[in-house]
Amino acid sequence: MIGTFMIVLVMLAVPLFFLLIFAVSNYNRLVELRNRFKNAFSQIDVQLKRRYDLIPNLVETAKGYMAHERNTLEAVIAARNVAASATARAAQQPGEPAAMKELMSAENALTGTLGRLFAVAEAYPDLKANQNMARLMEELSSTENKVAFARQSYNDSVMVYNTTREKFPTNIVAGVFNFGPAELFVLERPEQREAPKVSF
Repeated sequence: MIGTFMIVLVMLAVPLFFLLIFAVSNYNRLVELRNRFKNAFSQIDVQLKRRYDLIPNLVETAKGYMAHERNTLEAVIAARNVAASATARAAQQPGEPAAMKELMSAENALTGTLGRLFAVAEAYPDLKANQNMARLMEELSSTENKVAFARQSYNDSVMVYNTTREKFPTNIVAGVFNFGPAELFVLERPEQREAPKVSF
């Protein structure tokens, strides 16, 4: 009787042991992937802060030449402040859908106002020739490239995390331990949506 009890106990314990190993392994994999995309977001955060630090200097330099463009300059600073606040909120919970959507919206608005600033600056030859303005624009351009690379790395990490958490049977562990989906960081630029115009 004791022998039968031991056999039944072993038959129950072995599958439970493998189930526990499976759950722990998948949980740890999800934690690792979540930490990777959070780390990737921190790289975006660093570059965005650098960008936000450059913008007031750019506006200050342009201010002396663009006295009649006060509304444009104020719009850039306002958009920069909104984007910086959205970045701070997103940095607290990288990948969280509402925070990422707020950040994407703020970044799109900032990119639009910066584009208007650069378009207006074209009308001021002295400003274009200013070495400080040229240096700031070069730094901003370099930072934009770094943001794009960091954003791509983040999106790749989010994609791996989301794919892993949606696959069976890992999705069971993800559901039990509340591993929610992470949001990609995609900027909507109207010029990227439009077909290129070709004229002959």
